[in-house]
Amino acid sequence: MSSATRNQYNPDYVSPPGDTLLEVLEERGMSQAELAERTGRPRKTINEIINGKTAITPDTALQFERVLGIPAKFWSQREQHYQDFLARQREKDRLEKQSEWAAKFPFNDMAKLSWVEPTKDKIQRCLALLNFFAVASPEQWHKHWENRRLAYRKSVAFESDAPATSVWLRKGELEAEKVTCQPYNATKFRKALDEIRALTVQPQKVFLPRIVTLCAEAGVVVVFVPELPKTRVSGVTRWLTPTKPLIQMSFRYKSNDHFWFTFFHESKHVLQENKDEIFLEGSADYDPDSPMEQEANQFSADHLIPPVDLEQFIARHRRFSKVAIEQFAAEIDIAPGIVVGRLQHHFGLPHDQCNELKQRIEWV
Repeated sequence: MSSATRNQYNPDYVSPPGDTLLEVLEERGMSQAELAERTGRPRKTINEIINGKTAITPDTALQFERVLGIPAKFWSQREQHYQDFLARQREKDRLEKQSEWAAKFPFNDMAKLSWVEPTKDKIQRCLALLNFFAVASPEQWHKHWENRRLAYRKSVAFESDAPATSVWLRKGELEAEKVTCQPYNATKFRKALDEIRALTVQPQKVFLPRIVTLCAEAGVVVVFVPELPKTRVSGVTRWLTPTKPLIQMSFRYKSNDHFWFTFFHESKHVLQENKDEIFLEGSADYDPDSPMEQEANQFSADHLIPPVDLEQFIARHRRFSKVAIEQFAAEIDIAPGIVVGRLQHHFGLPHDQCNELKQRIEWV
C-alpha cells in the first residue's frame, strides 16, 4: 500500500451504526422497547445505541443476530468502521491544530527525492511525516527526537536545522533496513577496509556497491543518503543494535578526496566500538580536541596514504607538480585526487591547483 493510500481519510463521513439499526426496526415495525425485550438489553441501552451514544459490543451484536437475523459480524464491522472514523476525525482535528509542526520540515525536498508523496494539504503532510518517522503523533516525535538531540549535543550540524537533520538520519535508518548484514566482526571489517582502499582508483559506479557489500559481509551497514538543505552533514556513525553499526554518508562534498576521507574517518569510529556515542560529522560539528575524533582523522589519513610513503614523497619534491602527484598516486595505488586533497590540507598546495585530478562524486 502506498503512503498516499495509507494517509487518506476515506470516507469523508460514516454514520453511526444506530442509524442502520433504526432503519431495520422501522422496516420491520418493531419498537425499541420490543427489541430491548427480545434481546434482554435495557431500553436505555438500545436508545443510546440508536443515538450513537453507546457502542455495539460483541455480545450485543450476537443478540441482534438472534433477534434480527443479521449476522453479528455485520454489526461488529459497522461499529468498528464508525469508531475508526471517529478516531481519524479526532486525529485530523489534532493535526489541524499542529500544522506548524509539519511546516518545520523540508517536505518539498523530501517529495522531490520520493521520500514522501507530494501534497500541499497540511493534514496529509502531517500524516506523511508521521508515517515517515514511524511515530503516532507530533508529541511522540518531539519526545523521541529530544532524546536524540541529547545524543547529538556536540554537533553544530544537528543544531543548525534539527528537523531537516532528523529527516536525513531517519532516511538512513530506513535504508539500513534494506541491507542484509552479518553480525559485526572487527577482524573482518579491518580486512574489508584494506580491500576498499584499493577501490579508490575505480569509478563511482564500481566502488559504491562494492563498499556496501564488503562492509555488510563484515557486519557494518553503509548507506548513502543525499544531503538536504541546511543539514550540513557529511557523515554519521552510530550503532543501531549492539551488533549492527551504521555508516551513513551524504556526498555533501562533491570530490573523491572528501568522500574517501569521510568514509575511513567513520570507519574508525566503528572500530572504536563506543556504542553509546553518535558521531555526526559536518563542517564544524566536532571537537577538534576530542581524542576519538583526532584518532579517526589520523586513521583515515594514514590508511589512505601511508605516512612513510608520504614523508618520502614530500622529501623528494620542493613543489608538487601534477605529474609528480600522478606518479606517486600510482606507486601507492591510490586515486590522485586523494593525494591532492591531502597536500592542499596539510602541505601547502594551493587549493586552486591540481583540482583536475580530483573526481567528482555525483548523486545518482
